[in-house]
Amino acid sequence: MLNIVRRIDRYSLMLLGTVLVATVLPCRGSVADAFHLTTMAAIALLFFLHGAKLSRAAILAGMGNWRLHLVVLALTFAAFPVLGLAFHSLATWVVAPSLAAGMLFLTLLPSTVQSSIAFTAIARGNVPAAVCSASASNLIGIALTPLLVALLMDGGGSGGVSGAEVRMIALQLLLPFLLGHLSRPVTACTVERHKAVLSLVDRGSILLVVYTAFSAAVVEGLWSAVPGWQLAAIILLCAMLLTVVMVGATMIARRSGFSKPDEIAIVFCGSKKSLASGVPMAGVLFPAAQVGAIILPLMIFHQLQLLACAAIAQRYAGRSPDPERAADAVLAS
Repeated sequence: MLNIVRRIDRYSLMLLGTVLVATVLPCRGSVADAFHLTTMAAIALLFFLHGAKLSRAAILAGMGNWRLHLVVLALTFAAFPVLGLAFHSLATWVVAPSLAAGMLFLTLLPSTVQSSIAFTAIARGNVPAAVCSASASNLIGIALTPLLVALLMDGGGSGGVSGAEVRMIALQLLLPFLLGHLSRPVTACTVERHKAVLSLVDRGSILLVVYTAFSAAVVEGLWSAVPGWQLAAIILLCAMLLTVVMVGATMIARRSGFSKPDEIAIVFCGSKKSLASGVPMAGVLFPAAQVGAIILPLMIFHQLQLLACAAIAQRYAGRSPDPERAADAVLAS
């Protein structure tokens, strides 16, 4: 458990440091244009690597538990967006429109992969089912999230997109993903041998997108438009949203008669939102000046979900004789 907390803290500090650098030294002019092109390439590389890392064997191993997968997908792409509309309406009363839009946007994203599987393993949950559900959520989300953005965020200055733009955006994200997955006969061995390096590339791409997004937002006056009390309000709203979802996911799993291992997989896969997918998607879906404010609620929610899931996984892991070994095994994979 301590190993996972250290990893969470390190990456959280890197994200915070990136935001601080963008605040003090934002890229401008031709430099910003160069970063924009580099960011587009990083997004393509990020989704290519996601596809290359997706194991068909892992998907087949957990595919049989279709009831569990339907519950996770319903939580991710139905219950979350409904809650997102409610929290967006609430947020518009207390925070800037771009931050309120960010509250809605985060609810439209797919689930995480690595942390969902890691926490499920720590808690001795159904790991094959978690692998399948989290992977399916990300694959479906590449196409479904832009459609949900077009449907629920169109108009009102929220940065909505048209149907034609959705098709183009889905192609920009989906094509690298599919190419990565189709490349597995050639790249699978390399991916397996160099997971640590690929993880650095994966996280480095996210940091680059975060820097570019916050640079554009800072140049447009993000922090002058977001006073401290609004930031505190977003933290509170994200905490409320996470609490509602995690309690709801637990109740649904228990009342539907799922076993304890299946309940654990549902709770950890159905309550998360992916920073790794959300930041690049926001960079493609929204104008550059809006992206920093749009992803701010997502970054806050991401940190809260990791802290909450670490605590909950530790409680579940009371049934396990050696939960740290399970965590290390997943994080090493």
